[in-house]
Amino acid sequence: MADTKKNKKESPAKKVVKVEGVPQSFSPKKEEEKKQARIGVLICHCGTNIAGSIDIKALEEYTKTLPNVAFVDNYQYVCSTPGQKKITDAIAQHNLTGTVVAACSPRLHEPTFRTATKEGGLNPFRFEMANIREQNSWVHMHDGEGATEKAKDAVRIAVAKASLLEDLIPKSVLVEKAAMVVGAGVAGMQAALDLANAGIKTYLIETLPTIGGRMSQLDKTFPTLDCSQCILTPKMVDVGRAPNIELMTYTEVDAVEGYIGNFDVTLRKKASGVLSMAQAEAMGISGGGCNGCGDCEPVCPVIKPNDFEMGMKPRKAIYISHPQVVPLLYTIDFDSCVKCGLCVTVCGDKKAIDLEMKDEFVKVKVGTVVLALGFELFPIEKKEEWGYKRFENVITSLEFERLICASGPTGGHLVRPSDGKTPKKVAFILCAGSRDNTGIGKPYCSRFCCMYSLKHAHQIIEKIPGVQPYIFYMDIRSFGKMYEEFYYRIQDEGTKFIRGRVSHILEDPATKNLMVHSDDTLLDQPFRLEADLVVLATAVQPSVDTDRTRKLFGVSCSMDGWLLEAHPKLNPCGTTTAGVFLAGVCQGPKDIPDTVASAEGAASAASIPIHMGEVELEPYFAQCIEEKCAGCGMCVNLCPYKALALIEKEGRTVMEVTEAKCKGCGTCGGFCPGGAIWMQHFATPQIIGQIDAFLLGGAQ
Repeated sequence: MADTKKNKKESPAKKVVKVEGVPQSFSPKKEEEKKQARIGVLICHCGTNIAGSIDIKALEEYTKTLPNVAFVDNYQYVCSTPGQKKITDAIAQHNLTGTVVAACSPRLHEPTFRTATKEGGLNPFRFEMANIREQNSWVHMHDGEGATEKAKDAVRIAVAKASLLEDLIPKSVLVEKAAMVVGAGVAGMQAALDLANAGIKTYLIETLPTIGGRMSQLDKTFPTLDCSQCILTPKMVDVGRAPNIELMTYTEVDAVEGYIGNFDVTLRKKASGVLSMAQAEAMGISGGGCNGCGDCEPVCPVIKPNDFEMGMKPRKAIYISHPQVVPLLYTIDFDSCVKCGLCVTVCGDKKAIDLEMKDEFVKVKVGTVVLALGFELFPIEKKEEWGYKRFENVITSLEFERLICASGPTGGHLVRPSDGKTPKKVAFILCAGSRDNTGIGKPYCSRFCCMYSLKHAHQIIEKIPGVQPYIFYMDIRSFGKMYEEFYYRIQDEGTKFIRGRVSHILEDPATKNLMVHSDDTLLDQPFRLEADLVVLATAVQPSVDTDRTRKLFGVSCSMDGWLLEAHPKLNPCGTTTAGVFLAGVCQGPKDIPDTVASAEGAASAASIPIHMGEVELEPYFAQCIEEKCAGCGMCVNLCPYKALALIEKEGRTVMEVTEAKCKGCGTCGGFCPGGAIWMQHFATPQIIGQIDAFLLGGAQ
């Protein structure tokens, strides 16, 4: 115990111990230290979560028989203050060299018990946890005897590893005082504004020429029925004016290097063909640059569909998506531009147009990153039974938004695409592609479709006298504040609800009317409706660039492609890549309030390392035993975090670990043919000790 305290005192805080040659784990004292190991074990009842299935007393008595165990006790809640005090007291009273807590998942309370171990005078990494709740009592609640025997195995294995654990010293890295937000929808804008208002230089990256995302395409928002652009545009303007935000539209992330605190991001600024006033001034063009006058657009001879208007309105090869764009800067679509030069001529002295502009690559250094990559609609034409793209009068919910919007292609007049007539019977089909286990659609709920379909029903009742909306639904999911009341309101306004999934839609070739075939499960009979217009509440899915971007930052995704958080409850904004955070729908379907809330949470989390100035990393990184390294480089390509590299050292090639990048996954150590890689805290002797403890049943 005295030696442990001495080492603890002399070890500098937040510093990586530099080891020449082989790691400390190969010390000649290793066998002696193993014999001297004194492990303390605390067994948690966790109320009845553990004690309801496992015989705690029998487990305690068994643990006392294990080699190297010097202290055993049990307590109702070891994570409580008295429970933690038992750990600190036991370390001092029994001269312990390591601690084990048999309780819940280490994802919940490992930091808690590490801290208690540290307060008792030990290095916090001399702690090991045995999960006897999630991996035992919860799944074996009806087999108490079997659960108890399994708990004995788990504790025996944990004690075996704890006997071989060593002091580890965390590494700290300095943090660049800048942040990056990728994606400038409502989530990205909110995150960028919060970071900027906290005094942090923030790069806001958007692949489109304008910010605002999907929310800028909406007419109104539920349940308050606020004008979407009216509440979004002020935020867009704030982003454009914020002194701490460097807005980079028509830009995408091309490459990422580095780690938390020191991300080196290469950005590709796509050629827009138009100079901003700032760019013109930097080039010495006095009074030049695009001022958004729009003189260039009428003279352009090329006509293309406007993606912002869902293809229902044309645009030119030089364009802005809509009148409220930020920044107000025209863009040339070089894929369709014929370079006739008419726009250059009409632009005149402003000299804002450069038809020979090329993509540029810019490198920026940031401390943390927020990903707000948004979503897109599932290609509902894959569900052929509903006739989208085969029948003109079957449209998606986003197309409906543009048709009903006063700034949309029809000036807010809802008309049928086939003949321009005002529909009198409109069918809204919910769960179009969502909650679909056929293998074509999406198995998850897209979450906000029910509510916006209710909003759509209200909008047509409000705008079209005598109209009758029908909503075909499986279940109405009105989950948010005032949402259920909004549902009752739409019922009272006269919307008819038919509970049943629509099986198929047919078209009358003469009238272009649509025959909607469904079941009414409440009446237990078939239901058929002749509708003038059908609106599909289409499922949402990750945006097209999500997978490429997440791989650049080393972020995991679910089976459905949504980005995965570090922990769904305790760390919903973080990711397994330190310094990278999630905001908005890229993480999973969210409505606008939840999207903004998640953006504020991500911004707060991303600002903490920057304000601290440095961040401490867990010392679970690999070490290279240079005497054994052959410099083959096979491990370099295997590393999923790009933490390894070959360097020349003293006339030979060896592997070097960038410790801040390494996550301790063990891929390199498991593959190395020469055994030249030492995984701290998961070293080969420790793992073999665990295996032996399990297979030999504690026999020594």
